[in-house]
Amino acid sequence: MSTPGTTGATAVSSTGTISRGRTQSLPGFDAAAPLLQVTDLNVRFPTDDGLVHAVRGVDYTLRSGEVLGIVGESGSGKSVTSLAVMGLLPGSARVTGSVKYRGQELLGQGDRSMSRIRGKGVSMIFQDPMTSLDPVYKVGAQIEETLRIHDKSLSSKAAETRAVELLELVGIPNAGDRVNSYPHEFSGGMRQRVVIAIAMANQPEVIIADEPTTALDVTVQAQILEVLQTALQETGAAMVMITHDLGVVAGIADRVLVMYAGRPVEIGSVEDIYYEPRMPYTLGLLGSLPRLDAPTRERLTPILGSPPSLVNMPPGCPFAPRCPLHIAECDAAEPPLFQVGAGHEAACIRTEQVERAHGHAAEVFSETATDAVLAGDAIPTDLALGEAGGETTAGDAPPPDQTEPAADVPDTGSVISSHRGTTDGDRA
Repeated sequence: MSTPGTTGATAVSSTGTISRGRTQSLPGFDAAAPLLQVTDLNVRFPTDDGLVHAVRGVDYTLRSGEVLGIVGESGSGKSVTSLAVMGLLPGSARVTGSVKYRGQELLGQGDRSMSRIRGKGVSMIFQDPMTSLDPVYKVGAQIEETLRIHDKSLSSKAAETRAVELLELVGIPNAGDRVNSYPHEFSGGMRQRVVIAIAMANQPEVIIADEPTTALDVTVQAQILEVLQTALQETGAAMVMITHDLGVVAGIADRVLVMYAGRPVEIGSVEDIYYEPRMPYTLGLLGSLPRLDAPTRERLTPILGSPPSLVNMPPGCPFAPRCPLHIAECDAAEPPLFQVGAGHEAACIRTEQVERAHGHAAEVFSETATDAVLAGDAIPTDLALGEAGGETTAGDAPPPDQTEPAADVPDTGSVISSHRGTTDGDRA
C-alpha cells in the first residue's frame, strides 16, 4: 500500500482491481503545477436585505498528498468555499478570484467542462449522504455510473465488480449483496461510507470532505475517519477536510485554516494551531473542546456572542465584539494576516498577548471559565486559597442536571494529545 502523496504503479485494471495511487494527472493539465490553488476567492449572494459577502478573500494552496483542514463555526463560509471550487454554486452567486487545478482556471467554466474534472480530478464528499444519494437507485448503480462516466470502455460487469470492491474497501459488510440495496436500507454511517466510495472511485487527485462526520455519533465518527484515511492511502489524493470540530482534524490534517465571518483568520501547521495559536478566536475554539489530558477537570470556555451579519459589515475586526482582548484599535480597520512564525499567519493586532497563553484558553477567556471545578474534585490551590486559606473540595452531591462520573474510568487520552507525530505524511 502506498502512502499519501506517492504514486502507484498501475491504474484501475480491466479486471476490477483497485489500484493504489495515481500514475498521472488528467490529460491536458500540467502535472508540475500546484495541485489546487485558490487565490482571493470571494462569493456574494444578492438578497432582499442586501449583498451577503459569504466568502471574503480566501487563499490557500494544496500540495500533493497534503491534508488541509478548514475549521470554523457554522456560517463562516467553509462549505461555500468548497462549492465554489467545485462549481456547484447557484447561478445567482457572484464569484470572483481564482481557482486553479493543475494550472488551469476553473472559475467561469461551463458544466460540461467541469464534469470532466469532477470525480476524476477533484471529488467531493457531501455533508448529508441521504440527500447526496439518489433514493430511487441502488447504491451499486450509483457507484457504477460514477465509474463509467469517466471510463467509457468499462463494461457493466467490470463496473459492478469494482463497485463491490469499493464497498468492501470502505468497510461495508456483505458488499456483494449490499451493492443491490437502496440508500434508505443503510444506516447513516453506512451511507456516508457509500458516499466516500463514490468519491474515491475514480482515484481523484483532490478529495473535498464537507463535514463528513457531523451527523454521526462519536464511535461512527472515528470509523469514518479511518475510512477517509484508507481513501487517501488507496488513491494518493490530497484532501480538504471541512469541519466545525477541531478534534476531527487533529489526527488527520497537516495544515489548518481557521475561518471566521467568511475569511481566513489563522493559517498554520496542526502543531501551530493546537499548541501555539495566535488568534483569540482560534484559542476560543480550542477552549470549547474537551481535553482529557488537562491537569484538572476544568469547565469549557465558550465564546460569548454570535458571529456578525455578513450584510454591510462594520469596519474593524469582525471578532472584536466577542473578543476578551478587544481594544479601541481593533475597531479602526480589519487586520490582515500577519506573519507570526514559519508558515504561520494570524489576523490579529494582539498576537503577543495570545502567545502568552500558550494554547490555554482560560488565560484569555477568564470571564467565561468560572466554576472551573466539578463536584467531588479537589479545588486547585490557586482557587482554594481564599481569606482563610487551606484546601477545600467541591460539594459531594452533583447538581440535578449532572451525572456522577464513573469511578476508575481509564484515561482514554485526548483527541489533541493523541495527535500523530510531526513527520509529514504520517497518518497512522
